[in-house]
Parts: sequence; structure tokens; C-alpha cells
Amino acid sequence: MTKKGERAVVRGLKDVAAAETKISFVEPKGFLYYLGYNIDDLVGRVVYPEVAFLLIHKRLPNRQELDQFNACLISEMKLPERMVESIRATPKSCHPMDILRTEVSRLGECDPENNDLSEAANLRRATRLVARVPTIVATIHRVRLDKPIPVPREDFSFTENFLYMFKGSPPEEAETDVLHRLMILQADHGFNASTFAARVTASTNSDMYSAVTSAIGTLKGPLHGGAGEKVMEMLDDIGLEEHVEEYIQGLLDENKKIMGFGHRVYKAEDPRTKHLRGIVRNLCYRDRTNSLCNKCSKIEKIVHDRKKIYPNLDFYSAVAMDALDVPKEFFTPFFASSRISGWVAHVIEQYEDAVLLRPSSKYVGEFGRKFIPIEQR
Repeated sequence: MTKKGERAVVRGLKDVAAAETKISFVEPKGFLYYLGYNIDDLVGRVVYPEVAFLLIHKRLPNRQELDQFNACLISEMKLPERMVESIRATPKSCHPMDILRTEVSRLGECDPENNDLSEAANLRRATRLVARVPTIVATIHRVRLDKPIPVPREDFSFTENFLYMFKGSPPEEAETDVLHRLMILQADHGFNASTFAARVTASTNSDMYSAVTSAIGTLKGPLHGGAGEKVMEMLDDIGLEEHVEEYIQGLLDENKKIMGFGHRVYKAEDPRTKHLRGIVRNLCYRDRTNSLCNKCSKIEKIVHDRKKIYPNLDFYSAVAMDALDVPKEFFTPFFASSRISGWVAHVIEQYEDAVLLRPSSKYVGEFGRKFIPIEQR
């Protein structure tokens, strides 16, 4: 209980509702909804552009609208040449998320209507960002390999083009299906840290590119989107399957965090986990994926038996990314390429709310400290 006039501090803002939203709902009992649709009813039945359209326009498209939206996304995928040259000039030692953050900010320089915050301009801008974030990610990868950057193909779907541009060759149908499912599962998730960061920036009436740049910087952290990369580092560090129990037991005995486990909101299993678990098991015909999947199953059992906590999105998404031959330093950029649809939807919603997000704080510092001139310090 706080004293009269004293502000209560909620560390991490846990369970604090900062605003209202219609975009997504994270149900602690283990459900996730996009605009009222349970993700269990979407995954495997829709493609990623349908979900992106749903989040941005707040309804599912009909066939003609989906075809038009997919065509619009593909037409917007090509980057300005100055951005490609900027990526080429970036040191290869930089993490891809650092480059992505910079280049999304640079997109604002290339937008002739950047200062137009009308609804129509924001919808065009949102579509452009959904299209170009994956292209930036693919371009970073191709430049680092000193390989040509493929031009988007009109006969490919948007998601298929993403993999094609990243890998340099047409993806298998099964690979495209995996990416559709993965991107749908990563598209939005309530007021997570990166989405909230985007909404804070948007609440100042700053532009959408600034808001998304804030989100990318937040997603990079290993306690948020960067966790998938750390999961893969752990799996590689374990080595052989027979070393799993000793390795995980050692972490548990030392009270160290096991990456990919636990969630701030869910009290039951993360509803996205069952879909991702199924995805990676369908890819277990690949030797490395089979080995990683076996390690994950053992880790999941040990951690649940000891700590009664479940794996979250990052745990199996790391294996799914690896199965698509995506290097682990690109796991988080792929996450950003999915979450961009949720970010822009929330930015638009925040503009509609038109309120500055400015929480208070509880000051615990000193008062009345005596000032000492620099000559006497």
C-alpha cells in the first residue's frame, strides 16, 4: 500500500493497460486473437498478406482485394538505389538489425509524402513498409554474400518473393508454406515491448518511419525479438543430443535463464508454440532439423518437469528459421519482416487515439544537495 499522494510503481508495467486496442488480444489462458479471429482459425487457412491486410484495414480481404494487395506489395518491394548503395557501404561487422534500423529510417527520406499524416497517406505508407522491410533484409544478406539481388517476380506471391530474394533461387512450395505460417504467427502480439515503443513514438505525432525505427531498436534486444538468435546459440552450444540433459540441468542449477522459455502474459502454453512445433516436425526429414527438433523436445520436457514453464514463440521459431537455411543473425530481421504489419497497424490506431503516451515516475533520488563550484570539487 502506498502513502497518500504517493505513486504506485508497477515494475515492467506488468498488467497495466496503457490504451485500448482492437488489433490483437493476448489471452493469458493460452489464446491469441487478431481483430477477433483466433489464430488457430487462421494459420494454415490464410496467407500472410491476408493477415497483413486484416491488421491494417481491420477486415479480411475478398479474393479481388487480396490479389490487388499482393500485387501492390510486390510492386513496392524494389528499394531506391541510394538505399542499396548505403547497404553496400555498411561494414559487414554490423548486426543486420542495426542496418535494418538505419535503412527504415532512410525510407522516410525517400517518401515524398512523409509529412502527410492523412488516413490515405498512412495506409499507403503502411503498405510500403510491409513490402520493403523484407526487401531490406534480403538485400543485406545478398550484399554480404557478394551475390546479385533478385528482382521481385510478378508470378510469385509476396512471401514467395521474400524467400526468393533472400536465397537467390525459387523456394520450394513447402518452404513458402512454412514462412507464411511463421510470419502469420509473428505478425502481432498485443502491447509487446516493440509495439508499445512504436505507439509511444506515434503518440507524439511523429511519422510512421520514426515509430517503426523505434520498434526495430526495441525488437533487437535478447529479451524480446533477439531471443530466437540466442535459442539457436544455445542449441549449437549443446552439441550432441546426449549432452542436452547435463547442459540444461547446469543452467537450472545455476538459476540461469533458458532462452525461449516463459512469457510475461501466458499462464498456459503459448498458443503459437503448438503450430511452430508442428511446422518443425514436418521438416524433420532434414538431418539437422531432426537433430535440433530432438534437442528441443528433450529441453522442453526437462524445463517443464523442473520449472513448470512452457516454451514461447522464440523456441521453435529458431528451428523453423534454421530449417529455411536462414543464418541465425537474420532470425530477428525475419521477425521484424513479419511484425511490421502489426507495428504499422498499431501506429495508425495510435494516430486515431490522438493522445500522448507519457507515464509518470516515482522519484527516489535526493533533494537539496549542496552545490559545490567546480574549483572546489
